[in-house]
Amino acid sequence: MGLPSPFSPAFFGFLRRFYESLSICRAIYRNFKPQVVLGMGGFTSTAPVLAGRIRGIATFIHESNAVPGKANRLTARMVRAVMLGFKECAPFFPKAHTEVTGTPVRTELVHLDRQAARQKLGLREDLTTLLVMGGSQGASGINQAMIKSLPFLNGVPLQVIHLSGGRDERLVADNYRRENVPAYVAAFHHRMEEVYSAADLLVARAGAASLAEFAAFSLPGILIPFPYATDDHQTRNAEIYARAQAAILLKESEVSGELLARKIRELIQDPERIQQMAANSSCLAPKDAAGRVVTTMEKYTTHEARL
Repeated sequence: MGLPSPFSPAFFGFLRRFYESLSICRAIYRNFKPQVVLGMGGFTSTAPVLAGRIRGIATFIHESNAVPGKANRLTARMVRAVMLGFKECAPFFPKAHTEVTGTPVRTELVHLDRQAARQKLGLREDLTTLLVMGGSQGASGINQAMIKSLPFLNGVPLQVIHLSGGRDERLVADNYRRENVPAYVAAFHHRMEEVYSAADLLVARAGAASLAEFAAFSLPGILIPFPYATDDHQTRNAEIYARAQAAILLKESEVSGELLARKIRELIQDPERIQQMAANSSCLAPKDAAGRVVTTMEKYTTHEARL
C-alpha cells in the first residue's frame, strides 16, 4: 500500500483505510500489551508504529534498502531508533538514532552440502552452476536477457538453476532445451537453501532481502536492478555490492544477450575472481542480523526506562 498524492481521489480512501488500521492496532494492543513495536517498512507498518507511539510503547523501524521509502522517512519521526541494512542509508535519517544491524534472513536458510544440493536438483556435481532469479514473482527482463544470452554460451562448461516465475516457465525451459544448456527450470522453489547452496554465482535483481540472502551464502554474481523501483533503490543497493567487488552491476536498459553472456563467461573463466567476489559478498552480511535487531531494541528500551 503506497501513499497516493493528496490531490488524487485515492488519497481519501487511503486515509480511511489507514484510520481503520490504526483503530484495529490500538484494539489489539489493549489486549496484547506489547512492550516493543517494530515496523519493517511500507505504509502497512506505519499504523502499528503510530498506535504504539500513542500508547507510549517503545517503537522502532528497520530500513533494509540503501535509500529509504516514504513510509520509513515519515515513521522515523516517531521511533526511538532506526535500524539499517546498509550504513549508506544513515544520512537519510539525520534527526534519528540509527544502528546498522543488517537485514535478517530466515532461519531455515542454512548452508547445505553443495554436491547434495545439486543432486536434489538433478544437476551435475562437477559443473559451475549459475543461479538466475528475479525475485518472488520472477522477472521478465532477466528471463529475456538470459534467453538471448544462451546462443553465446555454447561450449561454456556451465549449468543453470533458473527460477522464472510462473508466466515464463515454459518459454524459459524450451530455450534451455533448444540451446542444449543443462538447467533446472522452475517457476518457484520453496527451499531456497537448496538453490543457494548449489550455486557458484548468480544473475538476479537487487532487492535488499535477496541481497542479504546472497551475502549469507557468499554468492557473487551479476545484479540487474529492477529499473522501476521507487527512488531507484535497487540500483543504490547494487552499487554497494559493486563497490565492494562482490557483484557486477548491469542496467537492464543496457543489457543484451551478448553482453550478459560475455560477463558470465568472464566470471566462469576466472575461478579465482569468483572466489574473491564470494569472500567480498560474505563480508557484506553482518553476522546475526536478527540478534542485532533484538539487541538494539533492548538497548534503547532499557535506556529509556532508566531515564
